[in-house]
Amino acid sequence: MSQVSMHVNGREVTHDVPARTHLGDFLREQVKLTGTNLSCEHGVCGACTVLVDGKPVRSCITFATACDGRQVTTIEGYDDDPIMVRLRRAFHENHALQCGFCTPGMLTTARDIVLRLPEADEARVRIELSGNICRCTGYQGITAAVMSVLSDLRQPPADVQALRDAAVQGKFALPAAAPAAVAPLATFVAENVTRNRAPEPQAAGAASAKAAGGGSSIQGGFDVGFPAQQVWAFMSDLPAVASCLPGAEIESQEGDLVKGRIAIKFGPMSASFRGEARLERDAGAMAAVLRGSGQDSLSQSRARGDVSYRVVAQSDRASRVDVDLVYTLQGPLAQFSRSGLVQDFVRRMIVDFGRNVERRMANPLQDGQPLPQAEFSPFRTLLAVLWARIRRWFGAA
Repeated sequence: MSQVSMHVNGREVTHDVPARTHLGDFLREQVKLTGTNLSCEHGVCGACTVLVDGKPVRSCITFATACDGRQVTTIEGYDDDPIMVRLRRAFHENHALQCGFCTPGMLTTARDIVLRLPEADEARVRIELSGNICRCTGYQGITAAVMSVLSDLRQPPADVQALRDAAVQGKFALPAAAPAAVAPLATFVAENVTRNRAPEPQAAGAASAKAAGGGSSIQGGFDVGFPAQQVWAFMSDLPAVASCLPGAEIESQEGDLVKGRIAIKFGPMSASFRGEARLERDAGAMAAVLRGSGQDSLSQSRARGDVSYRVVAQSDRASRVDVDLVYTLQGPLAQFSRSGLVQDFVRRMIVDFGRNVERRMANPLQDGQPLPQAEFSPFRTLLAVLWARIRRWFGAA
């Protein structure tokens, strides 16, 4: 047992709890604040989101002992908070809730967006909300509610501006009209504030996929037994590259702009994204960025991301291709985007893609010969990923 003390909504509470008690259970069972809902209990759905020192956290995977001495704000603690007052009204006016189960966490995340990203557009709002799952509304009303508050606060009143100024300075701040019962609302550290700054110009090869608005990041790479210049020439040929990518199909091409589809299957999840992508090259650095977006016809989920890659000479006859993928998913499939298993699956696909590249380079096609599609077995790849994880768990090399 451990004694835990924290300020919850401005009131100090102290309880003895098992050391592995999560914050969500502590709030519901010890403090008796049941507005914080627990659903997935894996940090995926966002229903349990609360503020700890002003920063949104998943209370279902945060230990209560880690919050000893901290300021915690739950949905019951906002009262006259100037941002939350506007959000509650906007959620009502835009029909942004139905069953209401996700609403406490959704409101907490929405308040974070309004405070931290005053210039956010609808695309950015949807990205920021993608970590909170709603199974009723389809998100349209929620997005409209947040956008209406952002629009209303283009010229913020003094109490809202005070909160934003305090956030930039990294200080604690109370809403101007808040009663003593409301918890002090900590502000966000610099890393959260700077996430909304415009990216600096970068060369095509050096640019990462940050232009996709943040999102999940995966690094990988593969070795190819050919000289770097020869590999670069191959990697600059969009149809040839697509033929090595499992599930990819180019339907039309105009210069460096291609349109097509890519099919993905991972266990019970399958999707077919149709869209377009553009390749930006930096021949001098033997680097490029493929920027693309698409939509799944079945789930209507939308994907956007950049694939940055660079060819590095290892020797006169060998090269390394380093790959940096940053992507975002919006819609029903967004819940899968942060899964560690899915990210391992994508890294495995990068390795398999590299093998296909080497095979194609070793067996070039004759003029006029159609490009074959890469062979791919989702089941075999999934088994390989699971086996690799099991080996890591048991300390195998």
